[in-house]
Amino acid sequence: MDQNLTREDLKNLIQSVFSPRTKDKNLAIIVDVPDDKVADNEDWRKRRELAFDWHQKLQSATNELALERVDLIYYPNVHSNNADLPKIAYFYSGSPAEVIASTLSTQGEPFEFEAKLSQYQIILAPTEFSTTAPLKLLAKKYGFRAATMPGFSSDMIPALKLDYEDINRRVDEIKKYLDAAVGIDIDFSTTNRKSYHVYFDLRFRTAHASGGRFPEPGVAGNLPSGEAYIVPYEGEKEEKSLSQGILPVQFDDEIVLYSIEENVAQKILSQGKKSSEESRKIKDEPAYANIAEIGFGVLADFGVTPIGEILLDEKLGLHIAFGRSDHFGGAVGIRNFSTPENVIHIDRIYIPETQPEITPEKVELTFEDGKKLVLMQKGIYTIFPLA
Repeated sequence: MDQNLTREDLKNLIQSVFSPRTKDKNLAIIVDVPDDKVADNEDWRKRRELAFDWHQKLQSATNELALERVDLIYYPNVHSNNADLPKIAYFYSGSPAEVIASTLSTQGEPFEFEAKLSQYQIILAPTEFSTTAPLKLLAKKYGFRAATMPGFSSDMIPALKLDYEDINRRVDEIKKYLDAAVGIDIDFSTTNRKSYHVYFDLRFRTAHASGGRFPEPGVAGNLPSGEAYIVPYEGEKEEKSLSQGILPVQFDDEIVLYSIEENVAQKILSQGKKSSEESRKIKDEPAYANIAEIGFGVLADFGVTPIGEILLDEKLGLHIAFGRSDHFGGAVGIRNFSTPENVIHIDRIYIPETQPEITPEKVELTFEDGKKLVLMQKGIYTIFPLA
């Protein structure tokens, strides 16, 4: 098996991330499994094996963590990021590497998933498809804390051993500025010397700080973490959203240009195969076109490099998400999509490794009194001292 967390690493992780209380007696690790619609892959298989290994190690450490139960729960995957969890999940004692949905239905022990989750105080979710949206909502309902880890791999393990006190300080400072801001202007440049500008309306919103610690009940968020983020105003009140402009996103060697009006990608201005695909997406699934998040990751300043997984890579710098936002305090949720399986929240990450032809030249906040603050220049934070 690839690099994994040791028993001591896992104990330290649970203690530092969740600060367990005397009432915290039950911990669950939840993993999704392939089915006939979504085939297995090597990373997914390894992730299930990691989860199985964590389960065994944490079971052996229940006394030291003052826990009574550590359970491993399997469930059929939901086919997209941040869709609702299925009604039924399973306990399963077979091989984690080979399990698929049909195996669970014939050999697993079924139970009602949401009711079972309500019995745990701490949840780890190293899954293929992100569970952040549903677990945020269920955490508020039942009072558990959850660390969502979509796409987690052994490559991310070093990011679990960072100085999260300093990370928390940085994301808290960014959150402070986002809370006070009423708008954000972003200027982009491209390698073909084109320039684009987009403005996002931040009125009626507060930001979130995700520094990798979840000590309070009712909270769920990503791990590894290290970002502050905010949902732009989506126009759900009487006033229209003022978000507008042109947002460039690079897919392979094509730059897709989204024309933003009232916080929604109304049309695609560019030409190409991916542009045509995105044009169909925003036409067929308008909720996908919603701008759901403006996020600011800080882990690049700690020497972390991208690995090709959104869970980690978005924590490295500026990212902008499309789709579902209600789990972050926004207005767009499952009801806005044509079917539950089409629900999505997908981040586009503006760092050189993921979008080498696009540079966020300047990110500037505007406050209610008209004052402005440059938060980033050329993808680098201006509010933190250089290392």
